[in-house]
Amino acid sequence: MKEKNRLNLVIYLFVAFILGGLLMYIIALNTPVLENLTGETTTSSTTCRACSKTVIVNDGSLSASVEKAYDAVMMVQNYKGNSLASTGSGFVYKTDDKYGYLLTNHHVVDGATKITLIRSDDEEINGTVLGSDEYLDLAVIRINKNDVKDVAVIGTSEKSKIGDTVFTIGSPLGYEYRGTVTDGILSGKDRKVTVSISGNNDFIMKVLQTNAAVNPGNSGGPLLNAEGEVIGIISLKLVQTEVENMGFAIPIEYAMTHITNLEQGKAIVRPMLGITMVNVSDTYTLYRNGIMLNQDITSGVVVIEISNNSGASKSDLKKGDVITKLNNEAINNTAYLRYELYKYNVGDTITVTYLRDGKERTTKIKLTEYKED
Repeated sequence: MKEKNRLNLVIYLFVAFILGGLLMYIIALNTPVLENLTGETTTSSTTCRACSKTVIVNDGSLSASVEKAYDAVMMVQNYKGNSLASTGSGFVYKTDDKYGYLLTNHHVVDGATKITLIRSDDEEINGTVLGSDEYLDLAVIRINKNDVKDVAVIGTSEKSKIGDTVFTIGSPLGYEYRGTVTDGILSGKDRKVTVSISGNNDFIMKVLQTNAAVNPGNSGGPLLNAEGEVIGIISLKLVQTEVENMGFAIPIEYAMTHITNLEQGKAIVRPMLGITMVNVSDTYTLYRNGIMLNQDITSGVVVIEISNNSGASKSDLKKGDVITKLNNEAINNTAYLRYELYKYNVGDTITVTYLRDGKERTTKIKLTEYKED
């Protein structure tokens, strides 16, 4: 009897051992433990087999994307006479049989008598400004093709979403920090930022916003997505004591629509209404011109004078009228008027909405070519 009991105990222990081992295997199969034992895990991702969907945890590195664009970016040096006046950044966006072509900002090359560039390998080369425009804040620099190390991949900002990872490559604060990479997210799209062209806040730029660190010297460098594709050209940042990490970039699509004219050195032809104008807030100029406005009018552009043989001279506009809309787009001030006006071409006819004697009226104006005096 004792031997029989002893045999039953052995059988029970054997069955328990088999069932226990099987149970532990099933548990391990549905947890990361087995992966740790078999060495199947990787540093870049973890797969959860117990989940209905595969969950991937990325290591967050942008090194491959940075490498993709790094050699295409150069430091731009603006010389006036024999003196280094300022520095910025630029990037090669294409080559042909003889030359390479860089995009940068107008304000980076403005007034230069000589342009030199510092490549990623620290070699200094000469560049020639082909075309530049202050309202676009864009310029094209040409270099010898043999001096090109790499060409940036042009992407699209239109497909980018707020919250997407972005990064910049540039030369903040000059030579010592050339080739600096900063990252962040796309913080906003279609931001309208007022900028100064002629010493006044007289133009609006429609830009991308990022919280990636942008400093003097980053201007003209690329804003890139996580794939290393250029989606914008760094142009400006808000500089105020209480503001941090608000940088702005010109969308790459906007730049590329003007690239042919810039490469060929052609002036960008802009239309004009044919009026002298001031903001409704400019009470001093209004007083000097004998114009009194209703205090209820707080935004818009006031007509001071109408040019002869212009589109406005053939319309119903008169001195003292307050323009409030162009083709139904609101006009807050002269900066907004230029922004809306420069969407159109010479010869286009637009509808202008204005106030006179407290009543809203409209008139048609055929746009003529703007020519500086």
